Amino acid sequence: MSTLGEVLRQRGLELREARKLAGQGRVWLGYTPVADMGREVAADEVRVLASRPAHAPGRDAAVVAHDERLAVVYKPSGLLSVPAPGRREPSVLSQVARWLGQALPVHRIDEGTSGLLLVARDERCQLDLKAQLEEHSVERRYLALVRGRFPGERTVDAPLGRKGDGRRGVVAGGKPAVTHFRVADTSGDVSVVEARLETGRTHQVRLHLAHLGFPILGDDLYGGARFSRLALHAQVLGFRHPDGDPRRYVSPLPDELWRRAYGR
Repeated sequence: MSTLGEVLRQRGLELREARKLAGQGRVWLGYTPVADMGREVAADEVRVLASRPAHAPGRDAAVVAHDERLAVVYKPSGLLSVPAPGRREPSVLSQVARWLGQALPVHRIDEGTSGLLLVARDERCQLDLKAQLEEHSVERRYLALVRGRFPGERTVDAPLGRKGDGRRGVVAGGKPAVTHFRVADTSGDVSVVEARLETGRTHQVRLHLAHLGFPILGDDLYGGARFSRLALHAQVLGFRHPDGDPRRYVSPLPDELWRRAYGR
């Protein structure tokens, strides 16, 4: 493994130029914009996209793939997926609409979550993709950082709904929710846990990990240890394009989660 800075130097970039390109959102690891020059990376996964439009990696969404039917978008933590009532700040949907024209929601990820999001560009595509979600054929995998050593593989089949106090949680009679977990790595006091969704309930990964006694770092709502953000990342998005072709996108951890997980 080499550092990001070493890989970019091997490609003929001076450190100053490399940092400038990274600050413009033009250096990518898979489908994640990265800027930490000390980060350990696989050289063949690093892409320098000098000709793509600049964006602020920690603030703006970035379209990683698109055609006339849909767009796959990288969302940073802190950006809304869709406009919210009473809030005037931008969202993934409003930014994609500004860049590409019509943008229709297919699914959402929490404001504090980073990673991959699917947006339709016409109503027929939206209906097709939502049908895939309902039949559980869309592959969605998340990475979460939790404190302690997560115990190997676990499946949580626990219904979710509103409790008596109005908060979401595991409740009898709630909507069915199934999540498959496995520990992807453990370093220091943190485990990186992969979560594979069968269903897509609000806060499902967060609630099921808290139910297991491993709330996500930065999850103030469900008892997670203090961190600068919700340590949850939408890593994998796989689906069938309306034209029939399978599509799959993988987004490694963003820099701030990588540093927390691996102590750099």
